[in-house]
Amino acid sequence: MQTGKTVQTGKTLRTGRVVLLVLGSLLILMGLGLAAGAAVAGVFNAGQSDDRFLSLPQETYEVDSYALTLPEVSVDGGVRAEDSAATLQLQGQSVQGRDLFIGIGPSAEVDRYLRDVPRSELQDVSFAPFRVDYLDVQGTRAPAPPNSQDFWAESSSGSGEQSLEWNLDGGDWSVVVMNADGSRSVAADLQAGVRADFLGPLTWTLLISSIVFLIAGIALVVIGASGLRHRDAGGGTRPAGSGEPGQSGQPGQSGDPGQPAEAAAVPQTYGQMQDRYGRPGPYGSAAATAGAAGSAEAHGGGSAVGLRDPELAGPRYPARLYGDIDPNLSRWMWLVKWFLAIPHYVVLFFLWIAFFVTTVIAGIVILFTGRYPRGLFEFNVGVVRWSWRVTFYATHALGTDRYPPFTLERTDYPADFSVEYPRELSRWLVLVKWWLLILPQALVVAAFTQASVVVNRFYPVSSQDDAGGWTRMVPGRMWTDGWADGWEGAPAVVSRLGLSLLVLLVLIAAVILLFSGRYPRHLFDLIMGLNRWSYRVLAYGALMRDEYPPFRLDQGPADRRDEAAGIGRPGPGSG
Repeated sequence: MQTGKTVQTGKTLRTGRVVLLVLGSLLILMGLGLAAGAAVAGVFNAGQSDDRFLSLPQETYEVDSYALTLPEVSVDGGVRAEDSAATLQLQGQSVQGRDLFIGIGPSAEVDRYLRDVPRSELQDVSFAPFRVDYLDVQGTRAPAPPNSQDFWAESSSGSGEQSLEWNLDGGDWSVVVMNADGSRSVAADLQAGVRADFLGPLTWTLLISSIVFLIAGIALVVIGASGLRHRDAGGGTRPAGSGEPGQSGQPGQSGDPGQPAEAAAVPQTYGQMQDRYGRPGPYGSAAATAGAAGSAEAHGGGSAVGLRDPELAGPRYPARLYGDIDPNLSRWMWLVKWFLAIPHYVVLFFLWIAFFVTTVIAGIVILFTGRYPRGLFEFNVGVVRWSWRVTFYATHALGTDRYPPFTLERTDYPADFSVEYPRELSRWLVLVKWWLLILPQALVVAAFTQASVVVNRFYPVSSQDDAGGWTRMVPGRMWTDGWADGWEGAPAVVSRLGLSLLVLLVLIAAVILLFSGRYPRHLFDLIMGLNRWSYRVLAYGALMRDEYPPFRLDQGPADRRDEAAGIGRPGPGSG
């Protein structure tokens, strides 16, 4: 009865910690959103310091009508001009040597003034390159000079450069640019700008709010993550991410008090592998063979490995990826696995947010103490393990039809990931390995996990060309009305072409499975080798180990070095 209550209490605690993780992740997302808003508001506020305006580029606008009208400005009725919430600035100068008029007035009055007057309404404008679209409104009469009207809220008229500033006021407003005498054909260099006095207070409000949300979210994530520990059937705590069967999580430590330490030590180097697992042959001795046989039996009954087996060259890597193919795979189920895995993707979204936060915190702790906090380590390894199970099931291996469990812990699922807990980590490596030292490995991994990227630059061609009235994009051609700087002024179109090598191999395996009912073993082994390489690099970049990942493609369900040591395959009670 007591055991049942203990188990129930443990489940309740774990559920509570999961809730803390989700709430913490949500608060972090909200904090990041507020921080992004504060950054944007701060940039705009800095750009308008010292009474400067945030202005659009000055360009030449030409229309063959009596007036150029800009899009209507609608301001909420609660805004008053005396509040000086925001100020609109308009500047312009005629390019024809005429006197220029710029005015802003109520839209209803402007519409009455320009009724039945030929005018051009600005519809759209782009600045890279500069291009403007107008809507020409037909009419039959010429307007009176704009200065003779008394409805303008603000206006400026005369020769040379004209400028007006208008505090936003509630209502609908229209901006009009005309010749001062009301004559036809308007051409002027125009520029619009705005200054908002509320951006400064808004920036500080968003920044302080983001800090509060981030601190609260990080605290909840750390509490939740550090409490998620793997518990065995006896109720004792076991590391969820490290150690070998029967061991405490530290390489070379025995879990059996009656077993000598040297016998329990896991072989690390090529020479140790051969000494323990060598078999009779031209390079071995009978004594070594007898010792190897006994050692192999003691480590799970694995068969001895050849003395000069090239697959044992090099040391074991302490991050282990395992995945074994299901012999009874469905021919068609891979078509829908990605859809069936959607619930996992939702959970993993929050878990990876927590993973990022805990990794940053762990890095800070490592920098000062040289140790990775055990609770955070186990949580992060569990997140990667969970992701690998879903990936193995749905996308990058398709190795099983068994649905992945919703747990961070190790189970008997045919896909597993584990990392030996490091006794000590370098304090200085934490500063460089995740962004600098990892680069060579990251480039290699990207070569077989990412699709190719192509950057194209195009020049639009006007409809006057031989395009049959259609707008089209032609490489290497210049639009006659702009882009004097050549290629630098052309828009860049980034596109991804093809499939990554890993996805292509999985797709080939899936097609073979669909038509033949079998998954080619050698193809599966290669896919596992590529995944294993990727996850080793992930473990290194996530600060879990200091050992540099080998440039080595270890194919098969498990690394041969791990299998030789009897630690390659997971189980409900394995560490």
